[in-house]
Amino acid sequence: MKKYTLSTLLSLSLLAGFTSCSDFLDVDSPSTFTPKYVFSNANDAQKAVLGVYALFTQDTYTSRMSAVWMQNTDVEVTVPSASPDGTRRDIWSLQAGRLANFQDVYKAWQDCYLAIDRANQCIEGIQASGAANEPDMKMLLGEAYALRAYRYFLLCNFWGDVPYFREAAKVGMELDIPKTDKNYIYSGMIQDLVNCEGDMYFADAMGETGLERTNREFALGMIARMALFRAGYGTTIDGSMKRADDYLNISSDEALAVTYTYNGVEKTARTSTEYYQLAKDYCEKLINLKDRALNSNFAQIFKNQCQWIKPLNDDILFEIGFGDTNSGGDVGWCIGVTVTASSKGTTTIQVGLSPAYYYSFDRKDVRRDATISKIKYSSDTKQEAKASTELDVAKWNRLWLASSPGASSSKGTGINWPVMRYSEVLLMLAEAENELNGPTQLAKNMLIRVRERAFTSGDHSEKVTAYVNKLTNKDSFFNAIVDERAWEFGGEGLRKFDLGRWNIYGKKIVETKKILNNIGQAAYGLNMNDPEVAKYADYATELYYQRSNGTITFLNDYYNPDKVPTNVVDADVLDNAGNEGAYAKINWAKSLYNQMKNTDGTITGYQSANYTIYSWRGYTDESGVSAVPFLLPIGAQTVANSEYLTNDGYGLVTNQ
Repeated sequence: MKKYTLSTLLSLSLLAGFTSCSDFLDVDSPSTFTPKYVFSNANDAQKAVLGVYALFTQDTYTSRMSAVWMQNTDVEVTVPSASPDGTRRDIWSLQAGRLANFQDVYKAWQDCYLAIDRANQCIEGIQASGAANEPDMKMLLGEAYALRAYRYFLLCNFWGDVPYFREAAKVGMELDIPKTDKNYIYSGMIQDLVNCEGDMYFADAMGETGLERTNREFALGMIARMALFRAGYGTTIDGSMKRADDYLNISSDEALAVTYTYNGVEKTARTSTEYYQLAKDYCEKLINLKDRALNSNFAQIFKNQCQWIKPLNDDILFEIGFGDTNSGGDVGWCIGVTVTASSKGTTTIQVGLSPAYYYSFDRKDVRRDATISKIKYSSDTKQEAKASTELDVAKWNRLWLASSPGASSSKGTGINWPVMRYSEVLLMLAEAENELNGPTQLAKNMLIRVRERAFTSGDHSEKVTAYVNKLTNKDSFFNAIVDERAWEFGGEGLRKFDLGRWNIYGKKIVETKKILNNIGQAAYGLNMNDPEVAKYADYATELYYQRSNGTITFLNDYYNPDKVPTNVVDADVLDNAGNEGAYAKINWAKSLYNQMKNTDGTITGYQSANYTIYSWRGYTDESGVSAVPFLLPIGAQTVANSEYLTNDGYGLVTNQ
């Protein structure tokens, strides 16, 4: 019989090996104290809770689970290698089933369960404490519940059904247990947060550290987010996408229900519809308790993070605290604007954005250029142009750091990672209300609040009011929510899981590939009798740009220029004397199709760009109907030590 050992699943020791993960997490290790002492007072209990936060500073979260593994969708896309190579690129190409022996996958699973066990020990320790009823201790208990909920949220979305531990590991406890259906886990985590959120502090009650702690705003928002996942679809063992209503005994299994009170009325959520109601209620609860205006400057939200500014009652509800004093985290290294050399270090960008996503934006939407970067930096001030298949996330830039980590630096920028923003709460309310009642005025008002920031006041009549008023039925409003979440959260690692719970991941892959192919064909004048190709006839085949004092100015950003410049030089001589006023160019739509040539230069044919061929190759259903194999396998080491756990089912692709 195979058994887990404590060392193969998690560590029993909560009090050993704590590391700080933010400026507010700089604490002395309480490793010499007993659990009874640690949880006897709020000051020491907080140090124990910080041990749960500490695991967010590991590479498994700082780059992998937060950003790098959240591709490839219709938004975030980075082209993988030409064939499976046993690395993170196989996750991008939707062939992660091959990665049971990939150590990053094994370590991420381990870190999630270690964090859960630390949270469980904090929960049990605080509940057993004589000081459990003190307000600060109740807050810490809520933090532990919220941290556990977020870790289980990650596990269920990366691995599907997983082992479910609600108690801390103890000597003699059976740690080798079967998987639990994800819907039971969602229900349990929601109920925990429903029970404790009223005892938690809002971020502004905790001062500067409030955004880096799982505060009440986040708990309320997380209840709503998990309720939408509980209401939505998930991958089942047979590889299909189903809601809990489709295959579980939701009517009488109390472990699948959540009971809560809203506006004095006790309610119980069991069905998908009732979980949408729960999501609506908790979004409204947060709005009624702690509404705030969205930051009027969309780009400033992320510049603040790069400069370690943490405004309270603003857009961000909770962000993982890496902190400037710790120089932790990988934001601005693996995700952000490419910097190949600068006084503030260099990047190794591993998160890109799709050209189809770029073109999906209204040209007047300010979020486009705040989200998508067409340039990179080869020095502190010199910009270079990027092709359409090399688009970066513009939200973070290490050159914006308030102080320099040094020219030789790479990882460890200290830029925090946003887990939830207030605009998500508004859009979750709009989505839930639409699911329940269609596009009511309440649903429309929430969408309006988000779109108003995206356009200047002069465009509100057309781009906000008229746009929203045209959404007259449930389907059109749902599609608008799908689009709005793309435009609002591009690069923030939400899209992959959203597409799964909506069960439209395959549909969006197929749509994206068609758009890329059609734009590419139009760039070469191919198949122009097809209206789906011809509508892209005026899209820019190439971008022309000038550079002055290192800064690039594009002549055209979307369409072909009315007049092609006559003075066009190679990019590498653009700054040479005599080329003042000259333009360089870079392939744009032409990057989206391959022109094949013989060695003598004669054209032999055309085909899809490697970008399109490689990026989603693990998904082969051109109808877009079948489930997308986006789940990860359980690490081979974990499976080898278990009597129950295998990688059978769940649509995992193991042989492509």
